[in-house]
Amino acid sequence: ASIASTGIGLLLQDDVFVDFFNTFLNLPVFGQTPIYISGMGQWYLWPQLPSHLDPSPAALLAWLKKHRLPHFCKSSLCLHLVLCQKLLGFIRSGEAAELLNWQSADQWLLERCISGSHGMQHFRAFVQGTAGEELIDFWLITERLLGLDESDGSQRDLFLSLVHRLRATHLREGSSVITLCTTIAGSLPKAKHIHSISTRREILSKMQEQALFMIQSYWLPKFFMHCKTGMEEEESCQPLLQEYQERLSQASWQEPPGLLEPFPTMHIKRSQGVSGPYRSLKAKAQIWARVKEGRDTQELKMATFQVKPERQPGPAGSTEELCLDRGALGSIPQQSEHPANTAFGGKRGVAFPGRPQSSAEQDLEKLCKEKIFSDLLPSASLARLPSLKKPVKTLDFLPWALSAEACAGWPFRDFLQCQNRSMETHLLDLWRDLEEFLSVVLDSGRENSFFLRHLIGEKICKTYLEEDSIEKLPLENKSLVSLWNHLMCGEFSPWIFRAQKEICKLLCCLYEEFLADDDRTFLQFMAPGSDVPMPKVPGRAAAGRWEHFHLSQRMNQSLKLSQALHGTRSLERISSKHWQLLAARDLQKGGSIQAEMKLLL
Repeated sequence: ASIASTGIGLLLQDDVFVDFFNTFLNLPVFGQTPIYISGMGQWYLWPQLPSHLDPSPAALLAWLKKHRLPHFCKSSLCLHLVLCQKLLGFIRSGEAAELLNWQSADQWLLERCISGSHGMQHFRAFVQGTAGEELIDFWLITERLLGLDESDGSQRDLFLSLVHRLRATHLREGSSVITLCTTIAGSLPKAKHIHSISTRREILSKMQEQALFMIQSYWLPKFFMHCKTGMEEEESCQPLLQEYQERLSQASWQEPPGLLEPFPTMHIKRSQGVSGPYRSLKAKAQIWARVKEGRDTQELKMATFQVKPERQPGPAGSTEELCLDRGALGSIPQQSEHPANTAFGGKRGVAFPGRPQSSAEQDLEKLCKEKIFSDLLPSASLARLPSLKKPVKTLDFLPWALSAEACAGWPFRDFLQCQNRSMETHLLDLWRDLEEFLSVVLDSGRENSFFLRHLIGEKICKTYLEEDSIEKLPLENKSLVSLWNHLMCGEFSPWIFRAQKEICKLLCCLYEEFLADDDRTFLQFMAPGSDVPMPKVPGRAAAGRWEHFHLSQRMNQSLKLSQALHGTRSLERISSKHWQLLAARDLQKGGSIQAEMKLLL
C-alpha cells in the first residue's frame, strides 16, 4: 500500500526498487516491456515508438503509475521487494552492528549480496531445505494476507485461500513456524470465526514479526559467512573482496563524492529508423519466432525427472518417470548432470514406462513434448539463429505469456474481468492453478510439497471439476474427468497439458485483444493526438536479428527470476554462476536482468 501511494518518480530513485521493477516490466505477458538504467536516467522502450515521435518521460511515468505499478503491487516481486527492504533496514541499523558486531564494511558487502531480485533469489536458494525457507515463505504469505480486506468480496476468496494454505503448511503441528511461535500460535482462532478478525490479524502479525527477527538475526549472518566463503573461491569476485578489505582497513570509510551527485535527468532513448504501426503483438511474435527457430537447431538433452510423494511418512511408494526437468516451465535448457538419463536421446520421446500405450496416451505424450518445447528458450549463440521460415501465431507463444501472468499481478485477468468475460476468467484461473500444481509436483525438494500438492489438487477439483462446474467449462469432458481422477488424489496427470492447451485455444483471441488494448492505452499517454496507425496487417519491423535475440533473452531471464521467487519454478542450487552474477550485478546499470545477460551473451 505504501508503494502504491508513493510517486513513481520518487520510487525510481531507489536502485533496489528499480531492480525489482525492471524484472517485473520485462515479463512476456505485457505488450510494452521497457527497462530503466538508473545510473544514466535512461529508459529503453520495446516495442519502440515511431521515430517522428518525441516521447515525454513525464507521460511515461504517468502511464507506469496507472497501468503497471498497480499490478506490480499485487505481485510476488513486490512482496520480495518489501522483505528485501526490511532486511536492508536491519543490516544498516545500529542494532545489527551491536548484536552481530558488524562493521560498516560488513554491512556494505552484505547489502551488495542481498540487494535486488537476484540477491533475494540467492538468499532463498541458500536457505532452501532449511527452517529458514519455511520462515521466509510464511512471512511472504502473511504479508500478502494482512494486506487484504476480508470484508471485500473481491478479495475474500484469495484471503481464505491463503488462510487455508497457512493452516495446511506453516500452522500445522511440527512446523518451524509453530515451533518458533508456540505461545502465540496456540491462541490463533479458527479461520471461520469472523468475529475475531482483529485478534487473528494481531496474532499473525506478531508471528510474522517473530519470523522476521529470526530471519534477520540468524539466517542473514549465516548467509553473510556463506557469501564471503563463496566469493573467495570465485575469481570474478576478487575486485569486490578487495574493496571490502580496503573498507575494513579504514575505521570510518567515506563514500566517494561521486555517489552523492544528484540523480541524472530522466530521458527516453529515441528510436531511429522506426516507421509504420506500433503493434506489440507483431513484435512479440517476431521475438518468439527467432527464439523458436533458434531452439529447433539445438540438441535438447534433459534429465528424466521422477515425480513422487514428497516427505510423506512411511515406506516409499512407486514413482512415475516423466520427461520433465524441474525448471522446465519458462527455463533455458541446461546440460544434464547425468547424460546417461537423457529424455530426448535417440527416439526423442516422452516415456511413461510400465504399461502399453493407447493411442490417446500417445497423443498425450506428444502434448507433453510440445509443452516442454514451447516453454524452453535457447542458450545458443546468435550465430546459430537461422532466418525466419514461417510466421508465428499467437497460440505458439501464449503459454509463455500466461506463465508470466501470475508473476505480473494478473493484468490479463483484470482485462477479462473488465470485459465481463466471467467464463474466460474462470478458465484462466484454472490454467493458473494447474500450473501451480505442476510446479509443486515437479519440485520434490520443496518445503511442504506433499501437503501442497494435495491442497491444490483438491482445490482444483472443488472449484472447477465438480458436477455443477464441469457443465460450465467448455473443455472436453474426457479431459475434465481425467483431471478429477488424478488431482483429487494429488497425483500428476499428463491430461494437465491437454487441458491447458484447450484453454489456450479459447483465450488466444482475447489475449490479442488484451495486447491491442495495452497498445492503445500506451499510445494515449505517449502520443496523445498523434496519428499512429495500428492496422490489422502490421508493417515491417525495424529491429534486427540480434535485437530480437537479446530481447527474447531479457524477457526470459525476467520470467525465470520471477517464477523462482513466485514459487512456480525451482530455485537453482548454489553454484559458481551465483558468484559470477554477484560480480556482474550493478543496480545502476540494469541490475539483475543485465547481469544475467552479461553471462549469457
